[in-house]
Amino acid sequence: MMTRMQSAIAEQVDEKVIALSKFEQYAEEKTTKDSDRVSVENFQMLSLADVTKTILHHAFWLADQKQKLSPREYRKLLIDRGWKGEEKKYLKIAAVFGKFSPQDLAHIEPLTVYQLANNHNKYKLVIDALLDITAITQEAVRSLVKQRRTPRQPKPEKPSIWRRTKNGGRYCQIPPIHSEYEHTGVTLQKMMDSEGLTAQQIVAEAIALRQAYKEGRLVLAEENGE
Repeated sequence: MMTRMQSAIAEQVDEKVIALSKFEQYAEEKTTKDSDRVSVENFQMLSLADVTKTILHHAFWLADQKQKLSPREYRKLLIDRGWKGEEKKYLKIAAVFGKFSPQDLAHIEPLTVYQLANNHNKYKLVIDALLDITAITQEAVRSLVKQRRTPRQPKPEKPSIWRRTKNGGRYCQIPPIHSEYEHTGVTLQKMMDSEGLTAQQIVAEAIALRQAYKEGRLVLAEENGE
């Protein structure tokens, strides 16, 4: 019984993917081994390897037809087969995997074939590396992708005191102040107790004084004395 993935791939390479008479003739001409031949009658019993080979055979055949036929004939072929608008992904497969045979890639999952072809620039090094592999398997492809994956550099988080309220507003929240001798907290508490001010008011005043000093509108007493 076919898996859901096999069934889904099978639908993609059904009547709209395989040119029944012409494709079989092309596959016969291009194939030397019986195991490579695509049997449309037994299509529902194909393994994933057979589906992959069928997709590649079709892609190469379609690219071959585009080269042989006039633009008008090629366009008519697409319309007659109901492939208009669907042909680009197969032509891309043919272009990307032109140095391989369908048998070479038989043990790659069909979805992986589409993924590599659709992201050719991203996986170019992976595809080139496959040329040096004697037995290309799904695991080999996964390994190559993993090896060439550029590790993401963690972005330094920019400290932010802003928080959002449920209604979309915002407020600032000062992170906890850790001090070895708790001097800052002790001083702030004394100011709150003696002056009857809130912590927010004192912090706001301190920030205003510091900003004035940074802008040159305020000088320290010792600096003024000099």
